[in-house]
This record gives sequence, structure tokens and C-alpha cells, in this order.
Amino acid sequence: MTANASAPARRTPPRVSAGRRKMRPYLLSLPALIVVVGILYPFVLGAYYSFLNYTASNPEPVFVGLANFAAVVKDPQFWTSVRVTAVFAVAATVVETVLGVAIALLLNRSSRIGKVFEKVLILPLMIAPVIAGVIWKLMFNPQFGVLNHVFGLGAFDWLSKDMALISSILVDVWIYTPFVAILVLAGIRSLPKEPFEASDVDGASWWYMFRRLMLPMMWPYILVAVIFRFMDCLKAFDLIYVLTAGGPGLATRTLQIGAYEDSIIFQNFSRGSAYMFLLWILVFITAKYLVGVLGKAQKRAAGAED
Repeated sequence: MTANASAPARRTPPRVSAGRRKMRPYLLSLPALIVVVGILYPFVLGAYYSFLNYTASNPEPVFVGLANFAAVVKDPQFWTSVRVTAVFAVAATVVETVLGVAIALLLNRSSRIGKVFEKVLILPLMIAPVIAGVIWKLMFNPQFGVLNHVFGLGAFDWLSKDMALISSILVDVWIYTPFVAILVLAGIRSLPKEPFEASDVDGASWWYMFRRLMLPMMWPYILVAVIFRFMDCLKAFDLIYVLTAGGPGLATRTLQIGAYEDSIIFQNFSRGSAYMFLLWILVFITAKYLVGVLGKAQKRAAGAED
């Protein structure tokens, strides 16, 4: 028996026709195209409705131009919603960023407690915001809430007109601070160790290394967390609605809740769409600015000048 006879026969790869080879890029891009259509179609439809007078009592709407936007902008409740949305987004993002960076710095130190806490930290993120809102609403209850019992606050109303927005921010901080901490911690652990080792040999203090080395290099990671959280806070709805339903009065009426009330409760679909379109403009401008700041921070962290 010869060596060639004992060797396994090689299979010839099937030939792919030129037509199938040309179709492959289109087939691979098909899922992305479906996702884009699924996102753009509701957006375009909502933008179209904002220029009509479409309500539940008017199933045959006509084009009214910018009348819905003019009515929304002239409404004092709209500007109250803008103020509430801005206060909620800025306050929640700032507190979550500061606490998240502090927790990430603590977890970066290798210890058994830190490793255990690092795993426990993700638990709030595993709870749906609606469920977290229900839990905290029970804890805030002035009659039988556990917070008043633990801190001896009597019948303190956490969801009163003066406290409702602060309490909503507190719950948002409890849920999403771990997200910032985990993201920043991943950034810290990806930083090069050589500059810190050289500074340690030169006798630099921890504060000097943090301020001059660590903070500039991890600033892009912090900005990524800020962008994610700020964009999410601008469109906050589920958590606030479960806690307060936008009240008492207008104390926690965000733009999303205003759009929900006009579209679903009052069934003025065009006015609600105008609310959402104005919110999209606000989110788009803010995101464009923050992404630009992130790009500059990445260049500085890489040592490149503008």
C-alpha cells in the first residue's frame, strides 16, 4: 500500500456562485436594516403626527403646521416640566458620578471585602426600575414605611410636594450608581501601571498621582458614564411615574410624563408627539455636545493636542 493511498482524501470546498457571493454583504446587513427601520418608523410617524391635529375625538386629522409646538411652548406646565427634567437629570447625574468614582477607587484596592462588595454592587441594576419604585414607595410611606421607623422620623412624608423630586433622585441614585462605579472601575483597571510605579518610586503622594495621572487618563471613562446617565435621566419616566405619577401637583412632572398625559390620558396624540419631538431635540443637542467633549478628552488622554 502506497503512502498516497493511505492518506485521507481532501474534500474540495463547494464552489460559491458569483451571485451568492455578491448577496452576502446585503444579507449580513439585513438585521441592522430591520433594526434601523424599526427605530426610524415610529420616530418619523410621531414627528408627522406633531404637525397634525390628531386626537381620539378627531380620527381624520388635518395639517396644522407648528400650531402644536406653539401651544406646548406657551403652556406654563411645559416650562415647569423642562425645569423638573433639568433638575432631575443634572442632580442625579452629578451625585451618581461622584459616588460612582469614589466607590470605584475604593474597589480598586485589592481586598476580600472589596471583592465581595464588587459582586453585591450589581444587585440594584438587576431590579427593574418599576419594581424598585414600588419597593421604595412602600419604604417612603409615612404610616408604615421602614425609613421613618429606622431613622425615627415619625410620619415624615417623603413624597410630599417639597420632597418628591429629592426622593425620586435618591431612588435613581440607589439604582444607577453601581453602573457608574462598574464602568469607571473597568477604566481604572485598564490604565497603564508604569506611570504610577515611576511616580511611587519618586515619592509622589496618592493625591498627586490621582490628580495628575489617574484622573486625566480615566476622564474619558467618566464622561462615557456621564453621557449614558444624563441621556437616560432626561427621558426618565417609569421610576418617577411609579413613585409620584408626576405629582404632587407638578412637583415631578417631567417632559416624558407630560407627553404621556397628553397622549394617553387626554388622548391628544399630536400634542403628545410635539412634547416628545421637543424632548428629542433637547436630547440630541445635549448628546452632540457631550460626545464632542468626550472626543477632546480622549485626545488629551492619548497625549494629542487639538
